[in-house]
Order: sequence, then structure tokens, then C-alpha cells
Amino acid sequence: MSSLDDKINEHFAGYVVRKDLVKAVKGNAIVPTYVLEYLLGQYCATDDEASIQSGIETVKDILRKHYVHRNEAGLIQSTIKEKGRYKVIDQISVSLNEKTDSYEAVFDNLGIKKVAVDSGTVKAHPKLLVTSVWCIADVQYEFAEDARTSPWVLETIKPIQIARVDYDGYKEARGQFSKDEWIDLLMQSIGFDPEAFGRRSKLLQLMRLIPFVERNYNIIELGPKGTGKSHIYSEFSPHGQLISGGEVTIPKLFVNNSNGRIGLVGYWDVVAFDEFAGREKTANKALVDIMKNYMANKTFSRGVNPMGAEASFAFVGNTDHNVPYMLKNSDLFEALPPQFHDSAFIDRLHAYLPGWEIDVIRGEMFTSGYGFIVDYLAEILRHLRQEDFSNRPDQHFRVSEKVSTRDRDAIYKTMSGMLKVIFPAGGESAEDVEELLQLAMESRKRVKDQLFRIDATYPEVDFYYSGSDGEKRYIQTVEEQEFPQFYNQKPTPNSMQRSDEKTQISDDVIESTVERRASEPAQDSVARPLKDGHFTYAENRKGISFDKLFGPYTDGATRIVITDPYVRKPYQIRTMMEFVEMIVRRKKPEDQISIHLVTGPHDGEVQRQRELLESITEACTGTGVDFTWALDTTGTAHARDISTDTGWKIVLDRGLDIYQPPIRRDGFSLGDRLQEHRMLKGFYVTYVRQ
Repeated sequence: MSSLDDKINEHFAGYVVRKDLVKAVKGNAIVPTYVLEYLLGQYCATDDEASIQSGIETVKDILRKHYVHRNEAGLIQSTIKEKGRYKVIDQISVSLNEKTDSYEAVFDNLGIKKVAVDSGTVKAHPKLLVTSVWCIADVQYEFAEDARTSPWVLETIKPIQIARVDYDGYKEARGQFSKDEWIDLLMQSIGFDPEAFGRRSKLLQLMRLIPFVERNYNIIELGPKGTGKSHIYSEFSPHGQLISGGEVTIPKLFVNNSNGRIGLVGYWDVVAFDEFAGREKTANKALVDIMKNYMANKTFSRGVNPMGAEASFAFVGNTDHNVPYMLKNSDLFEALPPQFHDSAFIDRLHAYLPGWEIDVIRGEMFTSGYGFIVDYLAEILRHLRQEDFSNRPDQHFRVSEKVSTRDRDAIYKTMSGMLKVIFPAGGESAEDVEELLQLAMESRKRVKDQLFRIDATYPEVDFYYSGSDGEKRYIQTVEEQEFPQFYNQKPTPNSMQRSDEKTQISDDVIESTVERRASEPAQDSVARPLKDGHFTYAENRKGISFDKLFGPYTDGATRIVITDPYVRKPYQIRTMMEFVEMIVRRKKPEDQISIHLVTGPHDGEVQRQRELLESITEACTGTGVDFTWALDTTGTAHARDISTDTGWKIVLDRGLDIYQPPIRRDGFSLGDRLQEHRMLKGFYVTYVRQ
């Protein structure tokens, strides 16, 4: 176990589980993660390997005996009949039979209906009336001569969730962890290995938890397939309900006028709409109008008395195009159905989570470390919904007064949610608040900037905040920095056409365009005057290469000295090789250039480090580049800069290690081949003429 795992077990004994155990017990049982972890928490909440293995076998045995597979429903029904009573794990829903004035349950997998349920059970678990709930239930079989009487009886029922949570103990234990340790614990709790994610990527993952801690919070995430957008809403919490975006109706979501029964928003903390995107989809306009009213006012009405609810909405869907295409030709909401591609609906979204920044989920990204039993964490998050942390940032910063009330509310709700998740007991510093405030403002700015594209009547707003010094600090989205040529332009009417509207282009137009582009010089080949300057690059941004960062400033140099104490690990040494390759590509064949690296030793791996650095020296033979290196064993070299004999000094806070570490996998990746397709770490670079 890691030191973090030891710490987790020390302070949260009985409430954590090793996350890789879920796969070990799941087998072919189609049950949510919180169901399995509930059982694992009962029998495997320990760090003793022998006890864990024994607990795994116990959980497997419980699932084998009591989990109902649909293809074995007949066998289980027979078992209940022969034994008279049997315990099953199944999804159960309840409805009122008005003809008999009684409640009747339906067992989804077991395939039995009209199971008698007493009123006390329904009062204790009202969610059963709205949708199916995973439960452990005792079912009886009592045959009656009256054919109208069902032989099935629900004797006892226990929804699969933790009964009681010590919230004060949770906040107290939080104080034993640093901010970074706590973020890593939360990442492990949702099943991911923190080492596979950068800081910003971790925060984006945790943003998915905000609907669980904030009442009436509306978030949208659009991005490529396979990034785990819906996982958190389907597997993470028994208080969230994931539904298909095209299958929801007004009675199911809000209220049924025929019987006055409230829908999903009245019983669930989070209602998530899966597969929400799709321009070919259609939606009921009346549903959209009620949703807009609810998202804005927390109330809804269908011609009767207004009703209120506190369910948060999460909308997740796949995009059809990449970000620059959307920015150039339409907007970042282009994938939404026409009825939802509406400025009034979009304006009610508190945050737009950029799904294109989240990598496709792969097996090596999952953790084998310890994390909270998801049901325990779900109960904690539900408790936090009662609190309001939205004013805590005001102790350190002031948001621009030019933003609208709706913008301000959105920013503060996102801030409140992130503070609840990461700092439930307070104690955050001004630096911590600023990091989260920037993310919250960016998430709302992404919505507002796209609104201006969709509807020109929305005013442009400067998103900035100021600290105690009064200095204005402006917010930019990552895609705004990466594609400024598209982000700030308003698409023309011709470019706003949907991609499914085919545009005919004549052959002569295509030919003339190709000829024109061929005659234009490449952007990187245009000589630009070199100037001193300081530039900051956001984490998760792409499109940056050594050619763009260093190429013009190293041209003409005959000696380049790189001081970077952290060219140690294999991927960092590979990055050093890529710098050398850049110099080889740019120099004239007849030129001779020397490159000297000063770095620190890699403890425990010095021999391997030496071999890899020496291989760069050998690779340069005959190229006109002479690569040498030296290890600073004194530990006094802390600077990270590149100096040239032409008088330029390039200072980097991260040295050459500006890219997020690659994740090993089979096959090919553009990020392995082209630097422009790699995600950056957050860093700055300063150019100084000496």
C-alpha cells in the first residue's frame, strides 16, 4: 500500500474499500458499483489481505445465492415457493393499485409483479413509487385459492445504502489530510488512479460531483465518446438517477396531473440526462419550457399549484466535431437537439464542463488503492447539500460587478460545490480559493461566450476578478487560448449551417482554394521579430510544440546550455531527445551546434538515466549536433532555463517537462508522435535578452 492508503485506512477505518475489489467480485452481475461496494464495505473494510480474500469469497457467495439473474428468474421463483421465503438482491419498484386499494411491487430481474407491500414500507421508502431501487428483500410465497390474490408478499426490504454517517467525524478526519492528499483520496474514491491525471484534470473529474452537493445545480458536459461522462451518475450514488435524454416525459420528470404524483425531481438529488446530444433528436416543447422554468426558479407548474424541488440537472452527451471545427463553424453547443439549442435554456446552465479535455478512459487509469465506499461518500455529499459555501470566496476576492446576476449565481454555486467537496470543514487559503474561482468563472464564461454567438442580443461580458490589491485578473477558457483565431469571431450565417445540411462546392472553387493555400507561406516559416516577454499556458491545452516555444530563439546559436534538474525519468529524457531533434531539424546541414544539459541524478535509477542520456549523445553522431550532459550531484542547481550564445535566456518554471506524462498502452497515439497533440501541464515561459 502507498503512504496515502495507510493514512486513509488509519482515519477512515470501516468506510473505505480497495477499489480494485469491485472487479474481483462483480463477475457477470449487472449491478451498480454502490451495490457491490456496500457489500464489500460489510465484509472487506480492512487492510488485512487474508480478511480481504475471505470477504471477497463471502460477497461472491452472497451474489451467487441472492442476486437475481434474469435468465435464472424461474429457478429463484421455484426456490421461494419451495422454501416459503427467500432473500434476493433486485431492483424493485412499487405502484398503487387503485382497484384493490393496495400497493404492489415489481421485481425487475425476478420477473414477478403484484407483490403485496404494506403501507409502512412505502412510507419509509417513497422513492419506490418513482423508480426502481436496488434492495435486499425477503420475499414470501403464500398460495391462495382466490385467483385474484397474488401469492407473492414482500416481507422486509432494505435499500442498499449506509444507514448512518458521522458527518462531524468526516470533517475532523479531513483535517488530517493535505489538499493534494484529499483530492487524490477523492479521485481514488471514484475509481481513478491520481497518478494518471494532471491537477486540472482531477478538478474537472471532481466537478462532476457538484450536482450531488449543490441543490438545483445545472451542469452540461459535452465531449468525445468513452470519457466516462455518465459513469458518475449511474454508478456512484443511490441518490442520482440516470435517464436517457430522449425517454423522459413531463409526468415522469415533474408531475402527473392525473394523480398529482411528483416525478423524479421530487425524489432524487440528481437527475442526469444521458445521450442528451444529437441534432436529429426532438424534444417536447412543453417539456423544454417547464425545464427552463424549473432550472431558473426551482419551481414548476402544469396549470395547478406551483411545486418546488431541489434536484440538480446534469446533461451529458457526445460531440460530433472537434473544438476548432465547432468554434469556426457554429458553437460549442452545436450537438444539442434543436429544441435545446436555445439561448434561454443554455443561459440557465451554471457550468459547461469541457469533455474534450478528459481523456478516453482506459484500464490503466483505474486505481488499486483505497477510497471511500461510494455510498458513504454519497451520504456525506447529500448532507452537504444543506449548507451554503457560496460567500466564502468573498473573504479573498471580488468578482467583476459587470457580470449579470445569473452569471454571478452560477459562479458562486460552482465555487460552493467545489469548496464543499475539497474543503468541507473550511480552512482554504486565498491561493486555494483563487484556483477554484478561476475554474468556476471559466466554466460559466464558456456558456456565456457561446450564448453571444447564438444570440447577439446577449451582451459581451468581461469575466474578471480582483484581489486585495485591486488588480483585475481576466479569465480565459483553455480553448480561447488555444484557438484565438476562431474563438473570438462570430460565425457568419453561412458557417452556422448544421453539418447535416450538405453544401455543394464546385470543382473550380476547390481547385482555386488549393492553389491559393499552396502559394501561402507556412505560418511557422514567417520571420517574426523576437521580443522579451512572459507567457502563461493553461493545463490541458494542446497545440504547443518545442518548435513554437524555442525554435526561433535558438536559431543561429552555436552553443545551447539547458539547466533542468528534472531530466530524470525515461519520459523526461525522451522530451530532452525531442528538443535535440528540433534543433537538428531547424539547423542548416553545414552548421555545428553544441547542446549541453545539466540535470540532477535520478535516485535509485542513476545507471538507467546515464544509459538513456548517453544514447542521445550517440544518436547525434554525424548530425552536426554535439550533445553532452552532466549530473549535478550537489543538488544546488535549481534553475530551469535555456541559454544560447546569441544572448537569449528562456526561463521555464517546469523546464522541458511541460507535457503531461504519457500513459502506457498498446497501439499508436498521436500524442506519442506529435507534440501538438499532447496535453500540457500548466507552466510559464519567460524570454529575456541578455
